[in-house]
Amino acid sequence: MTAFTPWPAEFAEHYRASGYWLGQNFPQWIAELTARHGDRIAVCDERHRWTYADLDRRSGKLAAGLRATGIGDGDRVVVQLPNVAEFVELVFALFKIGALPVFALPAHRHQEISYFCRFTGAAAYVIADRHGGFDYRALARTVRAEVPGLRHVVVLGEAAEFSAWADIPADGEAKTERTAGEPAFLQLSGGSTGLPKLIPRTADDYLYSVRESARICRLGPDTRYLVTLPAAHNFALSSPGILGVLHAGGRIVMSPAPSPDVAFPLIEAERVTMTGVVPPVALTWMASSARQRHDLSSLRLLQVGGAKFAAEAARRVRGELGCELQQVFGMAEGLVNYTRRDDPEDVVHSSQGSPISPADEIRVVGEDGTEVAPGEQGELLTRGPYTIRGYYRAAEHNATAFTEDGFYRTGDVVRRLPSGHLVVEGRAKDQINRGGEKVAPEEVENHLLAHPGVHDAAVVSMPDRFLGERTCAFVIPVGEPAPTGTELRAFLRQRGLALFKVPDRVEIVPAFPHTGVGKVSRRELRRNLSNYLSQRTT
Repeated sequence: MTAFTPWPAEFAEHYRASGYWLGQNFPQWIAELTARHGDRIAVCDERHRWTYADLDRRSGKLAAGLRATGIGDGDRVVVQLPNVAEFVELVFALFKIGALPVFALPAHRHQEISYFCRFTGAAAYVIADRHGGFDYRALARTVRAEVPGLRHVVVLGEAAEFSAWADIPADGEAKTERTAGEPAFLQLSGGSTGLPKLIPRTADDYLYSVRESARICRLGPDTRYLVTLPAAHNFALSSPGILGVLHAGGRIVMSPAPSPDVAFPLIEAERVTMTGVVPPVALTWMASSARQRHDLSSLRLLQVGGAKFAAEAARRVRGELGCELQQVFGMAEGLVNYTRRDDPEDVVHSSQGSPISPADEIRVVGEDGTEVAPGEQGELLTRGPYTIRGYYRAAEHNATAFTEDGFYRTGDVVRRLPSGHLVVEGRAKDQINRGGEKVAPEEVENHLLAHPGVHDAAVVSMPDRFLGERTCAFVIPVGEPAPTGTELRAFLRQRGLALFKVPDRVEIVPAFPHTGVGKVSRRELRRNLSNYLSQRTT
């Protein structure tokens, strides 16, 4: 089985000739950053404040120590760290010895971690001792017992029977011959069902995305970026994220949590200029009374991505947080779209941006695979200089996830505006087929968010013996009294929503289940609803 699907030679040659791929590997890129920005602050957290030179020196010593312990070129290392400065230090160290980070999220547990270690043949697993009340060492004990090939467990903090980060020797050789066209790390797919697929990224393709993201987002040495999402997530890592800000000479501020009581004091103290959040976090920030207690005037740009941000909510950002909004739509597999900072406000509010590269190829196709008319909805297909051609060790899945000519089937339903901006209508698998009528959950959610008594809304399908599927709207209320289902359905009819789109059922709930990066988990909502309905019929 082929682990890595390279770009066809003619495409690779075109991307190099066009200047998209520079042939620069990650150690060379790190050396360039250090030479340009050495004395500037690169990253800070609750305990550390390191310059670019500090980061280079520390990661070099750690790289040498990891090499001395037997971790080397081509080894896979599962990285599961919270938002701490050591995350960047470790990733840079692994790049310097040619080992491949496998980026796990702090929220992952036994099922995911054991799979990552076993499937990748990981040589090492790096964790914090405890975070968020969870003891990762207990998880490591179980995983190591199940994966005999896992040679090392390195712990940041109290190590117990494992290797302590602080005890790693700081001597030895830290060089790698890994080229810019070879896989440099493995990311996780954002799929909401089953175990994530692994996504191989090279320095050539990823650094192109980083450079363009930094340019489009107008980053510079004065940029101070708050990392609120898990640092290993593609959005927080490269859109423009940690790597984009470092490329521009800016400063990374690590936030241990995205909640207003944690993030707002950091924005005030560090004079943060931008950050990236998912829609539920943006809604929480706008509703938080903590806005009045902290000086957020330094915040110039709020990026919202990871899931569609409803236009009704998007229009409130400037007035409630006092900053500019940038919508971000993309995927760890490649394609990234941004609204531009000079786009008209209505475009920023109602679209999810346009691709970063002139070489990004876009198709919007119907169920039969043919392209739909301009402006019509269809599934988004894409290929380009930073969109992968295949998942890691997944030949069978690749045969359906990619077209024969190399386009990635994103599973996103979009329509394309004349300007080239994309409007995300939802996920193909999330669309509800109500007796042959198609309902896009995001459209209904956007209308619900216009109600003054609604903080957030999520619409999912529920099985029905006559129509196949009906719709259920879960609503988090704001204020007292909470709106009733009857009131909300009447409100939607008054707004002119087609009757078949008005939810058949409305459930008022205090909170939604979330994925590891804070997005609403529709899968869990459907499961909870299914359990509730089954209990009523037994």
